[in-house]
Amino acid sequence: MADVELRGDALARDAALLTETVREAGLLAKSMFSTELKNWVKGKSSPVSEADIAVNDLLEQRLREATPDYGWLSEESADDASRLGKKYTWIVDPIDGTRSYLAGRDDWCVCAALVEDATPVLAAVFAPASDEFFFAARGRGALRNDQRVVASAGDNLDFARMAGPKPLVQRLSPSEQEITLHPRIGSLALRLCRVAHGELDAAFAGGQSKDWDLAAANLIVQEANGRMTALSGDAILYNRRDVVHGVLVAAGRDRHARIVGHFRDQRLP
Repeated sequence: MADVELRGDALARDAALLTETVREAGLLAKSMFSTELKNWVKGKSSPVSEADIAVNDLLEQRLREATPDYGWLSEESADDASRLGKKYTWIVDPIDGTRSYLAGRDDWCVCAALVEDATPVLAAVFAPASDEFFFAARGRGALRNDQRVVASAGDNLDFARMAGPKPLVQRLSPSEQEITLHPRIGSLALRLCRVAHGELDAAFAGGQSKDWDLAAANLIVQEANGRMTALSGDAILYNRRDVVHGVLVAAGRDRHARIVGHFRDQRLP
């Protein structure tokens, strides 16, 4: 019992740390937003800017200094394999939606999650340009600007309330007739959070998304009475050696079950 109480105290401490740090990081990103920034491309086509690096440095300094025994995984940090042996690991994306950020659009955010073993237990997603702060703790529900949010109920398929790769979503349509989707949301994490507060009925992620794109939003959707899984229905596991994921779907529970069942019937991978 004492161990449970001690962990509860630590989780409350980590929740406060996460909230304060992500807010501070978001304000730093906002202060650099729509300014002249050095930017470059990493890998084949992924943009990164000096703002991404500055926000990453702030997050890493604050979170790692306060929790030196935790692992660390970030889009903008060199991967440290020691995280694989940690019970708790911070998984962060300093700016999710860098293309939108550099283009002066609002659909970007700062994301951070605390993962216990393979499962998120705390999550924060802050979209400073629209002044939205999403937060979730496992078993405690999901909040948007301190107000409880719940994913939309039912299992009907309204494509204008769905977002994701059109060729994928098109496969839900009878005879694959032409559909009109919700306007594109550049940040994958923010796209998924739109499911948590009911603006979207469902959101999809194409293959090649990474832990840092997903971990925080996953918990927020789950705690909003939604589900977010692989298209097969399998749970998403985090802080593994391979941090790349396949096609994913997030929706309210009944709609999620219908979508996953549809793709299973099609025998899709």
